[in-house]
Amino acid sequence: MTGVTARVVVIDDDGAVLRSVGRLLGASGYEVELFEGARAFLASAAAAPDARAGCVIVDLAMPELGGLDLQAALRASGCRLPLIFITGHGDVRASVQAMKEGAVDFLLKPLEADEVLAAVRRAMDLDARARAAREEQAALAARLDALTPRERQVCARIARGQLNKQIAAELGLAESTVKQHRASATAKLGVASAAELAALLERSRGPGG
Repeated sequence: MTGVTARVVVIDDDGAVLRSVGRLLGASGYEVELFEGARAFLASAAAAPDARAGCVIVDLAMPELGGLDLQAALRASGCRLPLIFITGHGDVRASVQAMKEGAVDFLLKPLEADEVLAAVRRAMDLDARARAAREEQAALAARLDALTPRERQVCARIARGQLNKQIAAELGLAESTVKQHRASATAKLGVASAAELAALLERSRGPGG
């Protein structure tokens, strides 16, 4: 995020809280977008799946659409911005649900400036790491897409530890042909050994494997 001011979206139907949090974040160097309701935010470009880096601070209980409903709507739309919930009431059940769904923090009003800023820093770090992981996955997918179907078959077997002659027998190919596919695939993928290839294929599966 070098050279880009991190953006924090704040959503609260309480205008005083909205302005107060906005001033705090603005004074701390963040770009801030304020919304008095979740529906207005969802209708904006800030809620798009490809929204720029940042996080969202949202009130738990609001007219029309509350924080938990917003969290569900963002997940359904593919927007992955981290959420920080704020509330005037210590709702344990809602807090547990929000955290289970990936919320960064759950802060009680009246808000403490240090707690808000600490939560925002955690959310920004989480967002940066998640974006980096997605970028790596996209780059790996692009490299794998360059392989031919046969090269994919050969690579999968190399990663399982099979020798060229074993792969040749299994696929009904000459060993020299397997070597050609292997050389072409490793060049495209930028790996120099079977271990590197296995590690690359493992990373390409992502955290869920």
